Amino acid sequence: MNDNFNIETFPVTEQIKTNYEDILHLLGEDKSREGLLKTPERAAKAMKFLTKGYEQDPKQILQGAMFEESYNEMVIVKEIELYSLCEHHILPFFGKAHIAYIPNGHIVGLSKIPRVVDVFARRLQVQERLTEQILDCINDTLQPRGVAVVIEASHMCMMMRGVQKQNSTTTTSGFRGAFKDTDTRNEFLKLISSGLS
Repeated sequence: MNDNFNIETFPVTEQIKTNYEDILHLLGEDKSREGLLKTPERAAKAMKFLTKGYEQDPKQILQGAMFEESYNEMVIVKEIELYSLCEHHILPFFGKAHIAYIPNGHIVGLSKIPRVVDVFARRLQVQERLTEQILDCINDTLQPRGVAVVIEASHMCMMMRGVQKQNSTTTTSGFRGAFKDTDTRNEFLKLISSGLS
């Protein structure tokens, strides 16, 4: 799927559009009001875009850019922006992912790791499962010596409603293989915390 498309041309089902019209009505709005005439269609297109990960295969993304290589030290891609929707309230959460792997005969094109993050983030999610899905996908597909994932995110369901804590962040992590070793894990955590780019 082309990442450079215009959201206004994104395909949408009439059923999703109709459901948004019903929601506006149930909220007490006049869906025929000028400012809301195209809102159901726009909202439907936005929702399809924000959940397009259901239609994508992250393993295929990685498999399409795997290369034999003898390099066997840590590879880190950090500060990967992510945007997702909390499955409990369908409100956004957003932040950054930091991912490392230690190759075991194969490396992968670096741009593919953020793409994998996007595929899983563009689904209704919880941060804990998102962390595990990214971790398992890279581990199962590349079969490296180890994989590490840390996600730091802010959740609008905490910031806008509920406890309304605007400055809170949530950190989740997962480690496989060589990253279960304390020294290797600490090296990764030190590197993602440093100012190195």
